[in-house]
Amino acid sequence: MKFTVKSGGADPRWILVSLSLSMLLSSLGTSIANVGLPTLAQALNTSFQAVQWVVIAYLLAITTSIIALGRLGDRLGRRRLLLAGIALFTLASALCALAPNIGLLFAARIVQGLGAAVMMAMTMALVGETLGKDNTGRAMGMLGTMSAIGTALGPSLGGALIFGFGWRAMFLINLPVGLLAFILAYRYLPTPAQAPQKERARFDYPGTLLLGLTLASYALSMTLGRGDFGWLNLLLLLGAALGIGLFIWLENGTASPLIHLTLFRQPGLSAGLMMSLLVMAVMMTTLVVGPFYLTHGLGLAVAQAGLAMSTGPITAAVVGVPAGRLVDKLGAQKMTAVGLVILATGAGVMSMMSIRQGILGYVAPLCVITLGYALFQVANNTALLKDASPERRGLISGMINLSRNLGLITGASAMGALFMFASNTADINAAGAAAVTAGMRFTYGAAALLALAALGIALGGRALMARYSAD
Repeated sequence: MKFTVKSGGADPRWILVSLSLSMLLSSLGTSIANVGLPTLAQALNTSFQAVQWVVIAYLLAITTSIIALGRLGDRLGRRRLLLAGIALFTLASALCALAPNIGLLFAARIVQGLGAAVMMAMTMALVGETLGKDNTGRAMGMLGTMSAIGTALGPSLGGALIFGFGWRAMFLINLPVGLLAFILAYRYLPTPAQAPQKERARFDYPGTLLLGLTLASYALSMTLGRGDFGWLNLLLLLGAALGIGLFIWLENGTASPLIHLTLFRQPGLSAGLMMSLLVMAVMMTTLVVGPFYLTHGLGLAVAQAGLAMSTGPITAAVVGVPAGRLVDKLGAQKMTAVGLVILATGAGVMSMMSIRQGILGYVAPLCVITLGYALFQVANNTALLKDASPERRGLISGMINLSRNLGLITGASAMGALFMFASNTADINAAGAAAVTAGMRFTYGAAALLALAALGIALGGRALMARYSAD
């Protein structure tokens, strides 16, 4: 893979390696903890519902902070902030491993999530800054591959570490990887020729706080209650809606807003973020429905189900780099549409599968779905960041990651509720194979409709962008 470096004279291959390690760490931080939840509940003498917040706290920290951190990178320098994020993530991983109780583990995971948010936002923003527009697609493909590897590797690596060394090892493993990522980033990421231009106006602290509270309210409304949408969920959702209105009012009246709302007048940006949200809601279907269908519908053991589900991330890891090359060669807009067509086709085929097709009837469409997702993700991220102005790359990168997280959170709630509804049971663990299969087919049918909606946005967005450019 040949790259031409944009600035600094550093080896572009090592630049990409350092950025890829940061992306690997952030994705590994999410997936490795899931497999350890039962062990944590026993070791820390707490309920399973309580330890679920070990995962939720990490995701909440990322969701509520990533926009502000992306904006901060634009102001203070992305290389400097990335190094700080890697250091923070690594230190927080050590604190997680040393935590004597569930409360301190929650606190350490929040700090770890802040470090992960920095790494997610800065790695994507630094692609265009250090490698140039011509290499953006291939670099995004590599970052997507590392994210998929981290997601696929997390459960198996976490299980092996817990079995061999105890639950603290699944956090300690981040220390040597984090140290290596810091050394490589410090050594190979080029220092900007000029110091970042600091705006005279103050950083938008009120807007940052309000947006964080609004996103936290929305995320909590979607995750509290273990699938039961009660009064507290409704109040939190209404609070989020009120927060959005207040945020828009506040940003329109401040001299240095956190987000310039005029950005959303660009049809390409608005369409790209909405498509990302819809596609991530579709991908959450594989995580919500997959375990229940494979174990309750097909009767697989948990280990077998985990192996079957890992084919999705493995597919994404394999096709990530080739997808990036296709995007650079054929164009981001065209490949976005192609990816969405493949994604919708895979979900549609999955909605017609039954127990008679066995495990192949689930794995084959899952690979098609993941192939479409990998193509879409690389193309959409490339389109959004390739032509972004240098002073706003961090902000746009943060907005991309925010839309993905909101899609995951929304999908977990909405797709989970659809699955329960279509399975026609109050306790999914007691549901029979026929009920689970009916729920699977209905939910994937809805996922196909979401993918088609994203395709409609992609095609409509192209028409709007043509008109926008003509004007």
